[in-house]
Amino acid sequence: MTVRVIAVINQKGGVGKTTTTANLAHALAKLGKKVVAIDFDPQGHLAVSFGVYDRNQSGIDAVLLGHADLKACLIDVRENLKLLIAGPKLQEIEQLAEGGVHRGDLLRQALNNQLDEQDFVFIDCPPSSGLLVANALFATEEILIPMTGDFLALQGLSNLMGTIKKFEQALKKTYKIQLVLSRYTPLRRLSGDVLKKLQHYFPKQILATTIRETALLAECPSFGKTILEYRSSSRSARDFRKLATDFLEGRVM
Repeated sequence: MTVRVIAVINQKGGVGKTTTTANLAHALAKLGKKVVAIDFDPQGHLAVSFGVYDRNQSGIDAVLLGHADLKACLIDVRENLKLLIAGPKLQEIEQLAEGGVHRGDLLRQALNNQLDEQDFVFIDCPPSSGLLVANALFATEEILIPMTGDFLALQGLSNLMGTIKKFEQALKKTYKIQLVLSRYTPLRRLSGDVLKKLQHYFPKQILATTIRETALLAECPSFGKTILEYRSSSRSARDFRKLATDFLEGRVM
């Protein structure tokens, strides 16, 4: 079976991209799937979420710049789960002036046949629409969009879909797009209204389990743990275990 490469994207910040990537990746790994998580945000928050704090270590930055081998940079962070950190020079990719359109194809080339023994590769993207996100879109066939239950997030989603459509036209391909409701507050009427709008515009594309808003998910990274380790019996841990099953089985709203 071919490795599935999933870009976790939303141009709006604070929607739970890194939280979703870290906890979903770990939940899938605990189900026996072989997973690689790529920290593609120069801020490096995904690495911190797994308890990796060395920001000067070579990572995907060195791979893209041709200074390191991808497999040599992989870090075993949990059973069945490997991490490729951002590295200190990832921001330099955004400033690349040479190479023309090939600047956007660096990640796809780096991943080419390198991770075929894996089941999933998750790319935690920065909240932007720059060259890094372009690289993620070149490299993947699947997009996972974390969404919060507010109307500003809906506005941001509209902009993101415009970007995705442009890439689909340019690359002559159609992405498999799924959404996950993260930081969801079920008792807020606004959250319910946003969910209804999403179901109208994205039928059969929203994963069945919503990730409910909780302080625990915000606390985890400061301990370098996922929710499955930090509070394994919490409702948040249950949410992510169910989300992993949704993802594997294609369960949608």
